[in-house]
Amino acid sequence: MASTDTGADTEKDGSTAVEDPQTPSDLAGVEAGLDALDSVQAGPAPLRETLVGKVLPPVIAVALVLVVWQLLVWANVAPGYKLPAPSDVWGEVRDAWVQGTLLGYIWTSVSRGLLGFLLALAIGTPLGLLVARVAFVRAAIGPILSGLQSLPSVAWVPPAVIWLGLNDSMMYAVILLGAVPSIANGLVAGIDQIPPLFLRAGRTMGATGLRGTRHIVLPGALPGYLAGLKQGWAFSWRSLMAAEIIASSPDLGVGLGQLLENGRNNSSMSQVFLAIFLILLVGIAIDLLIFSPLERWVLRSRGLLVTR
Repeated sequence: MASTDTGADTEKDGSTAVEDPQTPSDLAGVEAGLDALDSVQAGPAPLRETLVGKVLPPVIAVALVLVVWQLLVWANVAPGYKLPAPSDVWGEVRDAWVQGTLLGYIWTSVSRGLLGFLLALAIGTPLGLLVARVAFVRAAIGPILSGLQSLPSVAWVPPAVIWLGLNDSMMYAVILLGAVPSIANGLVAGIDQIPPLFLRAGRTMGATGLRGTRHIVLPGALPGYLAGLKQGWAFSWRSLMAAEIIASSPDLGVGLGQLLENGRNNSSMSQVFLAIFLILLVGIAIDLLIFSPLERWVLRSRGLLVTR
């Protein structure tokens, strides 16, 4: 029986022909797809898209609140001295602007709040690093920081007044006691979430001590640290408002908290609403101007935010 000739299935040199599963065109397509996924359009968004996506929603929300507010006034759900009309609050804004006191109210509180927050940042950051990196310190004062963070800041106002008197030092002390624990705990949480592999790799490359803290620890802990900073600012602002409401003195000036207390003493709900509106406005402005850009920068630097 004649043997079957298999030479037809082989090439002339005797090697078996193997078909390449990926042609150059396929590889080029895959590469183009990966490039498209990695590409980020850094150009500014169209004006219409910005207006529709970012400006229009809050404007609609504010308009709805004003409409509902005015409807409640027209329905007489409460007497006028309890629920003033939006026009009455606007009259308070106009009067304060004409008298030249509106910006003074805002600046008195904002300057105290920002300076107190910067002091809390300078204290809370090294404290958080120390608690996160030294086991004995963490066991000693870690629970204390958590307890201080849950303690209402208003509780510190009476002892601060007794210890320091009615002055700006008392205000800053209350701010520090409210903000430092939040900043320190936020940094501790961020450091705890750093993968141990990153720390070992940093030590292998010589990033130890202050160099390791600067190049490995702080960048790795940045998301948690930023969350702690936002919470620290919130505690700073709340602490300051509590101190301004409770402690009043001609030497302290009139901030937003004191404006709110003056409205209560004068039984002027329109002035009370003005103070609440200004306190809310400052909080929103700080978030939009400082913390939101920082969050976008952190997300963009980690490839988590794509600008379209």
